Parts: sequence; C-alpha cells; structure tokens
Amino acid sequence: MTSEDIRQRFLDFFEQRGHKIIPSASLVPSDYGDNGTLFTTAGMQPLIPYLLGKPHPAGTRIADVQKCLRTIDIDDVGDNRHNTFFEMLGNWSLGDYFKKESIPWSFDFLTNKEYGLGLDPARFYVTVFAGTKEIPRDEGSIKIWQEVFTKYDLTNKVAGEDEMFKDGVRIIPLGVDDNFWIAGDTGPCGGDTEIFYDTQPEKGAPIGKFNNLVESFRLIEVWNNVFMEFNKTPEGKYEPLAAKNVDTGMGLERTTAVVNGQDNIFATDLFAPILSEIKQQVANFDEKASRIVADHVRTAVFMIADGVVPSNTDRGYILRRIIRRAVRFADQMQADTEVARKVAEVVIEKYKKVYPELEKNRDKILAELNKEEEKFRKTLAQGLKEFEKNQDPFDLYQTFGFPIELTEELAKERGLTIDRQKFDEQMAKHQEISKAGSEQKFKGGLAGHSDQTVKYHTATHLLHSALRQVLGKDVGQKGSNITDERLRFDFAYPTKLTDKEKAEVEKIVNDNISADLLVCRIELTKDEAEKTGALHFFGEKYGDNVSIYYIGDGIEDAVSKEFCGGPHVENTGALGRFKITKEEATSAGVRRIKAILE
Repeated sequence: MTSEDIRQRFLDFFEQRGHKIIPSASLVPSDYGDNGTLFTTAGMQPLIPYLLGKPHPAGTRIADVQKCLRTIDIDDVGDNRHNTFFEMLGNWSLGDYFKKESIPWSFDFLTNKEYGLGLDPARFYVTVFAGTKEIPRDEGSIKIWQEVFTKYDLTNKVAGEDEMFKDGVRIIPLGVDDNFWIAGDTGPCGGDTEIFYDTQPEKGAPIGKFNNLVESFRLIEVWNNVFMEFNKTPEGKYEPLAAKNVDTGMGLERTTAVVNGQDNIFATDLFAPILSEIKQQVANFDEKASRIVADHVRTAVFMIADGVVPSNTDRGYILRRIIRRAVRFADQMQADTEVARKVAEVVIEKYKKVYPELEKNRDKILAELNKEEEKFRKTLAQGLKEFEKNQDPFDLYQTFGFPIELTEELAKERGLTIDRQKFDEQMAKHQEISKAGSEQKFKGGLAGHSDQTVKYHTATHLLHSALRQVLGKDVGQKGSNITDERLRFDFAYPTKLTDKEKAEVEKIVNDNISADLLVCRIELTKDEAEKTGALHFFGEKYGDNVSIYYIGDGIEDAVSKEFCGGPHVENTGALGRFKITKEEATSAGVRRIKAILE
C-alpha cells in the first residue's frame, strides 16, 4: 500500500464519520511572535486555540494531514525511524465524541482490510495513563480496550505495577512522562493511549519491560489518542472540563513502513525515489549518509516552500544547518555538484500533488538550495583545512562561519571532543561586544557605541564595498562620520553620481542586508592580512597583528573585508533598510554620501 493510499484512506475513513477535512497548516506558525515557536512540531499545534475552546469554522469534527518539523533528534536521522520533516495524520473532536468512539475507530482503521490498513489485530499492544495522586488511573480507556481486544478474540490483560509484558498482557499503564499531555504548566490536559505494533511476532508474545521492547524497535508506536478531560489550575488542581476534546496523531512515515512490512521508514515509497536519485549522484554510496541527505533535502524543500530562507538566525539558521549538513554527507559519498538541487527535483515531483506549494515555489526552492550549496562548499573547503590545524570552535565560527554543531560533528568523527562551554562563553562575550560596542578607538569616525552606531558602522563597510562594485576599484575611503541618526562617507571619485548609480549602490547594500550575512572578525599578522586583499589605509599605522572584519561566509569571497577594530553587528540582517539621502562634493575629486537605516 503506497503512502498516497494511506493518506487518502485515512481522510476518507474519518470523512465518512462526520469529519471535515482541513488542509495542512504551514510549517511556519502564524503565532511565532507570541510564543517563540519556530516551527510546527506536532499535528495538534495549529489547533491549540480550538482545543482550548475557540470554535473551529469547520465544526467539531475535523481531520487532516499536517506537515511537521522537529530537529531535536537530528543526530539520530539515518537509523530506521527518525526524520526531521514528517507528516502527521490526525482526527479531532472538539467537545464532540470521546473515548468510546475514538478508541474503536482507531483500531478499526488500523485493522480493517476493506477500508483501513488491514494490519493483523494480534500484533497490537497499547499503553494507557497509570494515574497520579491527583488523577485516577484511566479505567475508562482500559475497559474500552479490553472490549476491543475481546471482540477480536485477543487476550486483554493489564500489566501490573512492574510494567512487564507477561502472558496475555496487552495493556500497559504508564505515568505522566509517557501517557499524559498538557500544553504548558496549566490549562486543558489529560491522559492518552498509545498504540504499538509488534514488528517481530515470530519471536512469540513480547516478554519483558515495555520500554526495553520499544527501545529495541520491536514495538513501534503508530497511533496516539489524547483525551483532554481536565483543566489544571494555577494552584495545581485538576478540574473536569465541561467540553472534552480528542486529539489524535499517526505518523505517515512509520505507518507506511509498518503496513508494507518494512523495517525502516527509508525503505518506503516516501524515500525510495529520493534515495535512488542520490545513488546516481554519488561515487561512493553509503546507506546512512544517503538517508541523511534524503531526509535533509526533503526537509529543506518544504521549509523553503513555506517561506524560510537560509540565514544565521532563528528558522533560517536551522534551514542553513540542514542544507549544509546534507551537502557535507553528500560530499562524503563523493557527490556531484548541485546534488541538493537534483535531489530536490525528485522531492518536488513526489509530493507536488499533495502539496501544490512545492510546484508553485519550484524555482525559488532550487535557486536557494543551489546558492547555499555553492557557498557552503567554499566555506567547507577552507574550514576543513583549518580544522585539521586548529579545532577551536570559536575561531572556526568567526573565520569560516562554521556552526558549532558542525564542528562538534567533525570532532566526533575524529574521536575528538569540543569544549562547548568555552565556545558558549566566547560567543556570549562576542555578542556583548557587538551589542554594546568596544572601548577601543578605531578608524572611521565612530563617535559612540550605541546599538544604532554599531549598525551604521557595519552599513558603512557595505556602502564602501557597493561603491567599488558600481564605480570601480579606484574608489577609496577619505573619511567617515557616524552618529545615531545617520552615516557620512567621503570617498575619492571625480564626478557626481547619477541617479542610476545611486540606485544600484542602494540595491547592492540592501541585497547584502537581506542575505543576513555573517559579520566576522579575524586577527592576523599584518603581512597575512594584506594578502587577504582586505582594504586598509596606508597612511595609518598598524601593529604587527591587525584585526580584519569581513562580511560573508568566508574571507576569500567576502562581500566586504577591511582592516578595522570594530565593533559590528553579528549579521547584516540586523541593519534594516539602507537609503541614500544625499550625495555631494566636498572638494575636488572627493564626494560625500549621507545615508540612513530605516
């Protein structure tokens, strides 16, 4: 049974039981600014307002297939069941039906051969909420499950307090950590029942500790029904809810594997064509590395389709890390260039009928992946050489834009460890300097060290670079002055700038701001610094060691690099919009630009 069949059967099943089918919400939550959630991490997340009592426009019974993204288990991707992007099938009751309908429906869909998934009823085992001092054990769910199992002529014993599987046991009561759901510290909450499938029935009935059987992958969770029937007050009391809700979820990737008797999600049709393309693009195929590439490119495609672009903060940082991780593992297999784009083409073809936003944003997706892969290959080549000589993660971050996670992975592969605490301390100090300014005096007429003057200082570097791109390499700085309100930049140039030239300069600066480029500092000997091509002023005196600030992923292809003492912002995206307000002559052969950040 294909993944397309499973999706459709699920939606048809619940539509026939009075549910309205709603489309998937974006991976980018609309309430990001309110609660800081970067991505949609669970099927229930977009529906929280309705689970908390807000009427849903589709009614009290709804079903969907929701796009989700989690990176908490990113290091486990490549095994048989972990991935970063996944689809969650869910049906919801908003104050309508409850346990007596939800549990039998779940089991019916899983086992019915005509309109469900046709799985063997004898291979299922379930967990229920064991209760606490405040909330009794979920006897209601236990009773319903016993009735269900009896209907199928199956044993229905409940495990004792030792949580052991023994002869006849199919129901395991577990505590708060395993079988209780609440959105925060207070509010609607309740126990849940989880449904597990036995992947190795040939070994006989499961015997032993429940968690051991799950960790060994013998029992795989395929469905979870959450029953919200209490409200936890600020005083810690659990009061019965007047309107009880049901929130269910079933992961499509794991379910597709289970239905087709496969022992891992990467063997399913969801990944098969993607892995086939990867195999064609590499010279030294490796199963785990190819799974990581397949997962990460698939995730990146969906992220970009929902409006995320690579950057050095928040969602963009996660996307950048995922793309770069995919490229690194592809390169371990000696991949062709543009591997991310080629694999993405297959992902789009596989999913475009279900998620038309992929086809709609095809050009953008492929362009972003190509651009990020190209940038990272240059950074990686430089950084790997440096890594062999120096494993200082902060130096690698500042000089080559290496995320700390990448440095940790490189170290782990070589049996080394990274001092993460030291990195965090250095990073905190760096951020403090970037924000508050530096006590050090430096060229450029920076009178103060407020947040705004620091921004204008970085904008001045971008302006200088843009002028040289538009007017030629003979443009040279003759002086500058920065206040909280504006920047002023004097430069050598014989004639007045045309409106077209000014517009082009503005565009280059703003494009570099929109790209959210890293602003990095490196300290080199004067001779080494001059060899990088960094701009400097020969009338000024420099010591044996100099500080260079460059903007971009690496110093070789930085959009700007200058001898400078700082301080600067960490990323150009913090600057806002750049606008030239005036251009005039100050003396023969010297022009002056005044500009603001809006």
